Amino acid sequence: MPIDPEKALQAHFEPSETSYDEDQVILYHLGVGAGAPNQTDAGELEYCYEKQLKVLPSFGVVPVFGAMGNAMDTPGLDFNPALLLHGEQDIEIHRPLPARATLLNQSRIAGIYDKGKAALLVMEVASREKGGAPLFTNRFSLFLRGEGGFGGEPGPAAAATPPERAADQVIETPTLPQQALLYRLCGDRNPLHADPEFAKLGGFDTPILHGLCSFGINCKVAVDHALGGDVTRVARYRARFAGVFFPGETMVTHLWREDDVLYLRAEAKERGGAPVITNASLTLRA
Repeated sequence: MPIDPEKALQAHFEPSETSYDEDQVILYHLGVGAGAPNQTDAGELEYCYEKQLKVLPSFGVVPVFGAMGNAMDTPGLDFNPALLLHGEQDIEIHRPLPARATLLNQSRIAGIYDKGKAALLVMEVASREKGGAPLFTNRFSLFLRGEGGFGGEPGPAAAATPPERAADQVIETPTLPQQALLYRLCGDRNPLHADPEFAKLGGFDTPILHGLCSFGINCKVAVDHALGGDVTRVARYRARFAGVFFPGETMVTHLWREDDVLYLRAEAKERGGAPVITNASLTLRA
């Protein structure tokens, strides 16, 4: 059956409760490359040691990752999950993330757009601390291949375009051959990132890195190299997943600073600058 936007947009989801603690935060940080190249560096230990633990804003995708599963059972959304692609991620940070929390998460379908050969589904998850104030809001943009052509609106254009000048900073970040095997322990067990035979079914010679791992790697690069390691400066982070990245490759991150916005583009060094993340920006707090 084709996508029925009107029906899907009326879907109601019950709130869900999730919790995380210091161990999950540290595991996430290790999964996006913290602790390297010098595991005793004071700045790296702030990501990896509970004594003075800080939390990358991109960690906010982890406690609510399972909310994307709501799309599978929503009336009006009949699609093949094997043809789903995670196209974009947007997280608003309402206040700095604590090292442990119990969250109440409210999901909703924020938009369904017709991209011709695909439908674009935007799942929004608003999270607050249990008994407390809002903490962060995620928007997962999912491309449902083969489900376009239903006559809907095409959706907004790309939101963030870097300035037309040379980047202010270019940073290279080596990754581990086992980076995806480590990151999948954060909750995304898709075999595409571990099983070579499954990866071949998706058209890849070898498993690829999670898009949200690349998202986190680049968030850390921006925080460390442009914000002096201050995770509290990030009010919003959004990015488009423009291409695959293979574990063991070198991530090359280009950064531009314009007033209260930090623009970002990431490429794979070993494949001649093949795009990995584009149309990315971090909105900064004063």
